[in-house]
Amino acid sequence: PRQPAKTLWYDRPRYVYLEFCVEDSTDVKVVIEDQRLVFSCKNPDGVEFYNEIDLYARVNSKDSREKRSDRSITCFMRKWKEKVAWPRVTKENIKPAWLSVDFDNWRDWEGDEELERAMVEQYAEV
Repeated sequence: PRQPAKTLWYDRPRYVYLEFCVEDSTDVKVVIEDQRLVFSCKNPDGVEFYNEIDLYARVNSKDSREKRSDRSITCFMRKWKEKVAWPRVTKENIKPAWLSVDFDNWRDWEGDEELERAMVEQYAEV
């Protein structure tokens, strides 16, 4: 049986972040297209996770990547239009039950130019 992974997301001036919360994941597959993300993996109990998201806006799939840890898989996608806030991550204005805003990482970056400059410099180093 497949089920969606619990997913957290947050918005930044240049990137949108999605964190799929699956511990000790295996067989991780992430496909990032211009306006779609498909994620799948398994957990140690053999449960298959699958999430498909039609994205709110276009991303640069070539400058997007994922990072796996023992606790989750984080994807960061480069926005096609930088410094444009995403009010949501999904194309449709419906919030799937498995999707939440990551309030720990959420910042209201509009109007805070110094913070944004610092962030941009930080990203430049990545």
